[in-house]
Amino acid sequence: MHKIDQYKIIVTLILLFFSTGGFSQSSNFRVTLDAGHGAHDFGAVYEGRIEKNIALAIVLKVGRILESTPQMQVNYTRKTDVFIDLIERANIANRFNAHIFVSIHCNANRNTAADGTETYVMGLSKIASNLAAAKKENSVITLEKDYKQKYEGFDPNSPETMIGMTLMQEEYLDNSIALASKIEDSFADLGKKIRGGGVKQAPFMVLHKAYMPRVLIETGFISNTTEGNLLNSEEGQNEVAKAIAEAIIRYKKEYFGSGELETQESLPSQIMEQIIVQETVAPTKAVIVPKKIVVVESKSIGTNDKVIFKVQLLATQKKLDLNAKNFKALKNVVSVYENNFYKYTYGETSSYDEAKKQLEEAKSNGFNTAFLIAFKNGEKINIQDAIK
Repeated sequence: MHKIDQYKIIVTLILLFFSTGGFSQSSNFRVTLDAGHGAHDFGAVYEGRIEKNIALAIVLKVGRILESTPQMQVNYTRKTDVFIDLIERANIANRFNAHIFVSIHCNANRNTAADGTETYVMGLSKIASNLAAAKKENSVITLEKDYKQKYEGFDPNSPETMIGMTLMQEEYLDNSIALASKIEDSFADLGKKIRGGGVKQAPFMVLHKAYMPRVLIETGFISNTTEGNLLNSEEGQNEVAKAIAEAIIRYKKEYFGSGELETQESLPSQIMEQIIVQETVAPTKAVIVPKKIVVVESKSIGTNDKVIFKVQLLATQKKLDLNAKNFKALKNVVSVYENNFYKYTYGETSSYDEAKKQLEEAKSNGFNTAFLIAFKNGEKINIQDAIK
């Protein structure tokens, strides 16, 4: 085929893609807000302070701020005092095709001096305090009808049983950590105590089935009289809501930009500048990147077509020296800087069985939240597809 004819075909296909609605999806950033508990599920109750009411009040305040922000679209798992199954809360976010899911709660402890905020992402932590937090929130499912069948035999009194269930944490963990970090930064700016010194991981059922970056926020302890009274006040709720909303807005700006899409009228001249045509008989594919369109040559199937497994140890905004002492004696750790995070991986193999051994080795060395990731042709792919 002549080079200019090939060029015309590609341009025509791209214009057709846009004109037929291939890129007609709303440019709004979609957020699902979840107020913990509801109706007969009161959550924690101390000295007249009721978790379900405080969580709902904060969620509605966060929602009002976000709804007044351009290109933000918000939906809620509940806006009134009703009971919603945990799995349905995640389904609401999935049906909305949310970009993020934020579940808001209040903490409580028999030690009434305990205070501070905690922000969790989905993970299989074995830390006792994290498991205790998950156990408290997961116990809600016992109020649901046929919960044993609905939750595939999951025991809310033993969060560790979630380890045997299919997880998609590796798909969204990095972005979940990024969102959680921004929320904690906002709380720190208010002078609030951040318990545990960083983002935590725990097996929360409400996060398990939500297929997008998701976090669970414990906004403070209502068992602590001072902190609890502040959370129960209009002033305190406005303060917390503003902090959460600002963190979400910062996350949106960093990872999704302005959200504006190119109009069809502006495309032709930009396509002329951005398109790269490879003179080859191999099929081509369009890669759509915000603000530009690039056509790249398809990669040939060959030795690079093998699936490669690696163990991701952690993702952090702090750069670490790649020496064994920083990684609990693990050698040959490599890092990649992506989306403002340094991601550290261990091992590299095309054998899934060998990858599982490397994962166990990493966990036995103290990286309890490590997980497998997979690559094909140099691009990250879904771990479930890789296993298949």
